[in-house]
Amino acid sequence: MARFARNARSRLGTPENRYSTFDLERQHLFADTRINAAYAVPLLALIVAVISLLWVNPVLSIAWFSSTLCLHFMMVGISHAYEKAPPDQQSRRIWLWRFTAGDLIYGCGWAAFLLLPKPSDAGEELVIFQFATLLIVVATNTMQSATLPRCLLASTLPTTLVVTVGFLLQGSPIHYTLAAMAIGAQGFFLILGNQLLKNTNTMLEYRADKDHLIAELETANAMSDEARRRAEAANIAKSRFLATMSHELRTPLNAILGFSEIMKDEVLGPMHNNNYRSYAGDIHGSGQHLLNLINEILDLSRIEAGRHELHEEALLLGDIAEECRTMMNVRAKAKSIVLHHSHDGGLPCVWADERALRQVILNLMSNAVKFTPVGGEVKITVGRTVDGGQYVSVKDTGPGIPEEEIPTVLEAFGQGSHAIRSAEPGTGLGLSIVQALIGMHDGRFALRSNLGEGTEVTVSLPSSRNMHFSDEVAANIDTKSNGQRRDAKSA
Repeated sequence: MARFARNARSRLGTPENRYSTFDLERQHLFADTRINAAYAVPLLALIVAVISLLWVNPVLSIAWFSSTLCLHFMMVGISHAYEKAPPDQQSRRIWLWRFTAGDLIYGCGWAAFLLLPKPSDAGEELVIFQFATLLIVVATNTMQSATLPRCLLASTLPTTLVVTVGFLLQGSPIHYTLAAMAIGAQGFFLILGNQLLKNTNTMLEYRADKDHLIAELETANAMSDEARRRAEAANIAKSRFLATMSHELRTPLNAILGFSEIMKDEVLGPMHNNNYRSYAGDIHGSGQHLLNLINEILDLSRIEAGRHELHEEALLLGDIAEECRTMMNVRAKAKSIVLHHSHDGGLPCVWADERALRQVILNLMSNAVKFTPVGGEVKITVGRTVDGGQYVSVKDTGPGIPEEEIPTVLEAFGQGSHAIRSAEPGTGLGLSIVQALIGMHDGRFALRSNLGEGTEVTVSLPSSRNMHFSDEVAANIDTKSNGQRRDAKSA
């Protein structure tokens, strides 16, 4: 379909073949015009026949009117037959010859009116009537037959020739003038018919362009639907593959982690070769990294497949942020990084999934600690948004992210140039998981970074997730959170 549309478009743009494909359409317009004028032309013929009674024998006038009416309805019948014909029959040239022959006979019928016997003493009124009849008939036939130039000539030329010859035979200057005007009128209406033909071709060209564009759009839409279907099938297959492979990898990975930890910690006895002990530690660290990767892939696959369920409850966002800061203290102290934590007082509880929020904050803090240089600072802020919701902001003093790399960093498995150069361990899934989990909470994610000045990531929850309890219930929740925080510190 696309190839056909391109060929049609190139054919339409070729000057020598500009209108060659519109013959069938112009024949349809010709037949439609004849059918629509089925009752207008008989009215014109009736008016002419009635007026002609002033000079013509009534019997001859009625006979002419009856024959003209038959010729007119003959053309209407041919047009109806053309419209009802099968498409493969309509394209045959026999119809063009039928239209031309019918219009020629129809034009001769109007010319016959001008040959009817008239009294010799008829004055200038008859001359004016004949000339006016010529103009009206030629104009009417021009409007009806403009789409087929052959039919236009066949329907107008007989009347013009009869009037012109009749005027020339009179031999007076006024008749010569009217003969010249009749010829000029014929030329004018031929030019008008040619202009109408050009306008019709232009209209048909625009219509063809529209039809081909619609065909191209339908083709593109069909291709897009097929591509989307294939992408969805590939995504489902990918999720199934990742889930299957991740579970298959976990079984041997648990053995690797367990045995390497036993060897590293020398549970069954001292290991006299220090290199072996170091290798066991490397194996254990690599196994933990692989386990984290598998867990992140599973989380992302579960979220993309819509299978991640939120177990929501009333939570204090500041307490979860404090717990995460406590959990990251060991990694921060290893790089001499200072963790600052502040939150606004009087923040209400939020209705959210504790595990999801903890994972969000841990991912943000882990990235901040990872890319902050030795001796840097990371600041965690919990506060109230302008619309009444709550936010968590994690800001570091790291190298920052170039503006053009921010879209890459936000994609799954995307890593910035600094992470690649420094070979920091990571999968590039952390921010993707954060965005997905916050989106499931109807929240917003924002990342701001300036090169050399650090990075700030803010996640916010809408005000609709704020919870309002009585003082007693709020105190119970606060006591429970403090107990959980003490347990986390002792752990």
